[in-house]
Amino acid sequence: MRFFYSLLYSILWWLALPLVLGRLWWRGRKEPGYRLHLGERLGFYGRKPAPRLTIMVHAVSVGETRAAEPLVEALLARWPGCRILLTHMTPTGRATGQALFKKHGERVVQSYLPYDTGFMVGRFLHHFAPKICILMETEVWPNLVQACGAYGIPVALVNARLSERSLQRGQRFGGLMMEAARGITVVAAQTPADAARIVSLGAPDVAVTGSIKFDVVPPDAALHTGAKLRARFEGRPVLLCASTREGEEALILDAFLRMARPQGMLLLLVPRHPQRFDEVARMVEARGLRLARRSSLPDHIDADVVLGDSMGEMFAYYAACDCAFIGGSLLPLGGQNLIEACALGKPVLVGQHTFNFLQATEEAVAAGGAVRVADADALLREAVDLLRNDARRAAMGAQAQAFAGTHRGATARTVELLQRFID
Repeated sequence: MRFFYSLLYSILWWLALPLVLGRLWWRGRKEPGYRLHLGERLGFYGRKPAPRLTIMVHAVSVGETRAAEPLVEALLARWPGCRILLTHMTPTGRATGQALFKKHGERVVQSYLPYDTGFMVGRFLHHFAPKICILMETEVWPNLVQACGAYGIPVALVNARLSERSLQRGQRFGGLMMEAARGITVVAAQTPADAARIVSLGAPDVAVTGSIKFDVVPPDAALHTGAKLRARFEGRPVLLCASTREGEEALILDAFLRMARPQGMLLLLVPRHPQRFDEVARMVEARGLRLARRSSLPDHIDADVVLGDSMGEMFAYYAACDCAFIGGSLLPLGGQNLIEACALGKPVLVGQHTFNFLQATEEAVAAGGAVRVADADALLREAVDLLRNDARRAAMGAQAQAFAGTHRGATARTVELLQRFID
């Protein structure tokens, strides 16, 4: 039965490949990065790199790449002779990795992870010969795990999280996903609940190490950019809506129009996906709101809404705001990471749908650093109250920062867990 599931999965990949490549080319109309490095996605590379201790870290996109930063830095420091092979699936993830790690030169090399067929994955592993395959958060590819087992390469799933909804989805593909889970050598889970769900899939060695995202340190350059941006806002009260998803911006903009706002209140709107920047700009203008774009910000910002149409500046946006709403949570999309906002001492607002980051969100709410809101109108009411109440805003920001500080240390625990496989 195990062979049947694996064979069926591989056949489906090969059958879907023309559609996958077509979609990649289609997405490349708006994001040209999708049309670059196509050979890597199919398992074809240039000259084989010189032999060296190679630690593979797979971070699918922007969020996982930023979360991997403390781990990559710790691995480079712990094994000074090693090379990090940083793999991605999206061009935005790759660009984020380049921005974060270019200072390390040839010690960090980047590639797309090939599509999950035995042939392509086998070529990838033969070419780079990693000592260990480290997967960030939720990225489990059955053929990659199986091929690593055949090559004798341990697989570690770190900063691992698995929501109840994702568990139910995985159980629908029971044979395939349970076989993949059993092939993972070690799991470093974010929470006990995540660990229990991962164990139920059959993973043999699961430890709770906490979330590495608490160890991310805001870069000085980002804080400096945020301070300059803040100065250009000229003292106006600023609500940041960060990592918003499709369907949320319209709700927020309509509530913004309905609400009695403090004098000069500025809405800083940052969609999660860059291909939607122009679409969101049109939404703003269609409602008669004055728009300024981060990419072409005037000296004097005479706008109601600033569109954060840039990549890699989320820390700067947090530094520039007075309070922050974390997107993906007004609609049933699972929410996004609120830790960065808390680490910068910003009061945080979240919607009802945070199942992807449930424990961190619940703990932030319990600590007084975050507030749940029922809908977009409630979001604007809470934000307006925070912007008008300096004492409440300062107290809530301090509680958010204290919450973030008490959860640090996951990176060191994760490296300790991985050491026996790398040494």
